[in-house]
Amino acid sequence: MLIQPAQRGEALIADIAAADPGRGLAVWWLGQSGFLIKCAEGIVLFDPYLSDSLTRKYADTDKPHVRMTELVAEPELFRNIDLITSSHNHTDHLDAETLNPLIAANPDARLVIPEANRDFVADRLGCPGEWPCGLSDGESLQVGDLRVHAVPAAHNQIERDEHGRSKFLGYVVQCGELTVYHSGDTLKYPGMEDQLRKFSIDLAILPINGNRAERRVAGNLFGDEAATLAHEIQARLVIPCHYEMFEFNTETPDLFVKTCQQLGQTYAVPKCGERVAISNSLT
Repeated sequence: MLIQPAQRGEALIADIAAADPGRGLAVWWLGQSGFLIKCAEGIVLFDPYLSDSLTRKYADTDKPHVRMTELVAEPELFRNIDLITSSHNHTDHLDAETLNPLIAANPDARLVIPEANRDFVADRLGCPGEWPCGLSDGESLQVGDLRVHAVPAAHNQIERDEHGRSKFLGYVVQCGELTVYHSGDTLKYPGMEDQLRKFSIDLAILPINGNRAERRVAGNLFGDEAATLAHEIQARLVIPCHYEMFEFNTETPDLFVKTCQQLGQTYAVPKCGERVAISNSLT
């Protein structure tokens, strides 16, 4: 039986519309690595996957993507989105069945991608090649009142194109006085903590599904590694992701929670579709 989101469909959309984060943040987990962040400066949608495209694609293969959590909402229901991210080219982070109806419903939204992936993105989405906003690590971009910084991600390694541009990114988004880090898919790499600590991150969103060779897919942090990384970068709050979507590629959040408690790291484990409120640390 599918896991039921805390809110789904029109009820979720109504909750997003009604939320007033003030000078803080309102956060909803949309499943897998998808998060919606609402702040006074705008609405950010990180790496949404809001379809069953992968379940259909792999249904008759030796690697079926059996869905665990019911779809939280159809992409065309979302409105007033300012910024959408894709951290890399894997379909659960760059899904045409999610992004095309989402962009059609939010024609003024900007899609931020790794510059190294521009041609791939344009081909998958059928959009003009110049339309997405491309970044490589160390670069930043202003989208309205939101500031986006690109940092490397290692999935499983930091991979670069022939121009030295990273194919896998994490994004640090400055939402007024608060800062959110969405790692994309990543393992820990040398210098990662030092690079992230300088941003004074309020919310870190990190994967916990781990890295197991028998899955035959690129891996991520395990729960204890995610908790430790959050502690090392001095994040005010950490939220786990990239689990409870596909049966073959998931972990429970138990190890994440246990390690956060051992380290004294503040954390939240929201249900899919549940709102988390984050106050402004300066108020």
